[in-house]
Order: sequence, then structure tokens, then C-alpha cells
Amino acid sequence: KVSFLSWHMMNIFIWPTQGNLVCHITLHLILLSFLSAPVVTILSKSHADRNVYPSAGVLFVHVLEREYFKGEFPPYPKAGDSSNDPITFNTNLKGYPDRPGWLRYIQRTSHSDGVLYGSPTAEHVGKPTIIEITAYNKRTFETARHNLVINIMSTEEFPLPYQAEFFIKNINVEEMLASEVLGDFLGAVKNVWQPERLNAINITSALDRGGRVPLPINDLKEGVYVMVGADVQFSSCLREVETPQNQLRCSQEMDPVISCDKKFRAQFHIDWCKISLVDITKVVPVHSNRPDLGTGVLPDIGEYNPPSESLKSRDYFADFLITLAVPSAVALVLFIILGYSLCCRREGVEKRNMQTPDIQLVHHNSIQKSTKELRSMSKNREISWPLSTLPVFHPVSGEVVPPIHPDNYETTSMPLMQTQTNLQSQIQIPQQQSSGK
Repeated sequence: KVSFLSWHMMNIFIWPTQGNLVCHITLHLILLSFLSAPVVTILSKSHADRNVYPSAGVLFVHVLEREYFKGEFPPYPKAGDSSNDPITFNTNLKGYPDRPGWLRYIQRTSHSDGVLYGSPTAEHVGKPTIIEITAYNKRTFETARHNLVINIMSTEEFPLPYQAEFFIKNINVEEMLASEVLGDFLGAVKNVWQPERLNAINITSALDRGGRVPLPINDLKEGVYVMVGADVQFSSCLREVETPQNQLRCSQEMDPVISCDKKFRAQFHIDWCKISLVDITKVVPVHSNRPDLGTGVLPDIGEYNPPSESLKSRDYFADFLITLAVPSAVALVLFIILGYSLCCRREGVEKRNMQTPDIQLVHHNSIQKSTKELRSMSKNREISWPLSTLPVFHPVSGEVVPPIHPDNYETTSMPLMQTQTNLQSQIQIPQQQSSGK
């Protein structure tokens, strides 16, 4: 349909000299062809560029809605099923792999919307910033892309002279970027500060300031820094944190006493020890002397002249002595000293015996002989017992007399030598009684 219309429009501009009659006839042909041609639907995979016009020095927030991109992907096979595809976004400056330095992006899960946010400065005024947004469907593995053109406008009231930065502990950055939550916070600040103009300048996650990821317990939040600007002096309530009493409480990690904290406490838990009040009219500007950037082209210094092929010979004997000969000589000397100490300085057995007293040698010799005798006798424990140790009958009573060494005795507990006294105490043979008694 579009191509047919374009072809007839080309006819109008090709024959301008044929007069208005030819143009009217051609327009009638267009209408007849449009009414009689069948309707053809063509799904495009790219959107037209979207233009936004943020102001310099004011917070810019752009939500990447998943519903906006769902029409670009095929629906579920079954009709009537709710489409809840996991969609993620990738954003980058056109022609570059990343976003500008002032622009941030966050998306918690693939089932939530993405958010672009940041605060442009006066340096970006008049420079259109084209952001390429690519949506990736994890179910169908298809992508859709469109461009976001950010046209930064200048404002007369930029920058606001009095700026205050609050740290809110119970809110994440994506929750604070919601318009209703940010509006409630600005309303609470305006109620305390009472300015004529109040703007949100910037929002930063606590993680970007070096904060830690909270534990997934008790619904803990990461926290967010919110900077606002106004055109009047700071109120007395905001100045209360600068009193010596509150500074002392902050140094002791205690909450300061702020009279207007109850106006925020219902929804926002503010860490008053981390509040920052800046009056930019009193800030001394620091100008850094930057070097002038050149064109990036090296100056013309003529052609390159390589060294000649006839190079002078070099003597490496001195290098050899320094790197190999000297360390080897030192190692050899140390080896000789160590060998002499270990091998040539031994006393020997004869010299040792000559310096030992005679009585100590006699004692040592006797102990050595006793040890050898005990070891030789211990080797003979495993031989069979003699016949005299077997059980015998008593010659008078007929009772069984136990042997000297029963079988249930442990060989390790038996003495190596049996004396005559021990043998008589172990076996007592009863004497034969006389016939008169």
C-alpha cells in the first residue's frame, strides 16, 4: 500500500508540465487504487526516533517500558495467554560501546522496566545525544531497536545556588525514580525549606558511592543519595545538623536530634549525619591548567633512516666473566669450605675413646653386653616347653599338679631366668604322713 502510494506521488512530481488536469487525474487514480487494493500489514522491527528535551542541571528520567516493545515480538502460540516475556535492555551512545558519563541505567529484573536517569550539565547544551536502545527477548531471542534523541536545553535558573544532598536509607534508586515517590520527597523538602523554586538535581545509588550490597533480610535497602537545589538560604531545621551537639552524636554513631525529622519519617528514613549543604556562591572555583590538545598527528621529521648493515663487533668476554665465571668461582670456594668442614674435621672413634674416662667405658660396655644377652634370650621364647613343665599327677593324692608355665600365661610377662627359690615357691609337694598319726 505504501509503495503504490509512493509510486503515484512520483508520477505527480515527474510530470509537472502537463498541467493541473494531469495532476487531478493522477490523484483520482491514487484514490481508486487505494480503495481497490488489498490491505497488507507489515510489522517493523524498529521504531522511529523519539525526542526528549531535558534541561541542564535538572534530573532527567526516562522509563523504558516493556509494554512498548512487546508488540515487536511474536505472541505466544496459544491465543489468550498473557504475554510476560523476559525482556532486557542494552543502552549505548550511538557509535560508542557505552553511555555518556552523566547518564546511568538500571533494570533490576527482566520482568521490570528499565530506567535511564542522570543530570546533564551546561557543557552538553546544544549537542544532541543519540542513545541506541536495544530490547532483547529472552524467550524468542529476538531484538528490537530504536533511538532516543536527547536534546539538552539551557535554563536561566541553572544552577540553583543552594544545594542539599540527602541520604535516604529505606529506598532503592529505582523506587526513588518513580514520579510519585520523588514528588512526595520534594514536597516534604519544600515544606521544610520553603523555597520559591525547588528542583531535583541528581539521584545516585549508594552502591555507586562505595556502599555495600545489603543482606536479603528484614527488607533491607541499598539507599539512595538525592540532591535538590533551591533559590533561598537553608532553613534552620537543615542547619541543626551542624550544631556541636549533633556533630558529637554523629561521631559516636548516634542519630542526631533534628526537629523536622518527623516530617520525613513517615515515608523516608534520612541519615542526617550524611547530609551535605553546599552554597555554590561561596565555593572558590578551581581552574586546572590542562595542556592544549594537539591534532593527534605526529610532526613530519623526515624519512626513517635505519642503521647501517656494517655494525661494530662487540666483545662479550667481560659479560661472561660477570655473569658466569665470578658466581661459579664463589660457589666453588663455598663448596670446598663446606666439604672440608664436614669430611676432614671428623674426630673419629679412637679419638673419642681416648678422651672418655675408663670407668664410663666399662659401664657402657657392660650395658651393651647385657642388652645383647637379653635380645638373644628373647629370641628363644618361641621354642617348645620342656617335658618337666607339662601337667603331672600327684604321687599320693592323685591330683593334677599345675605346670610351672601354664598355657594361659603370656610369654611377655614370664621372667627370662627362673631361680631355684621361685621354683620351690611355685610348686609345693605335700609330704607323706607317718602311719602313727
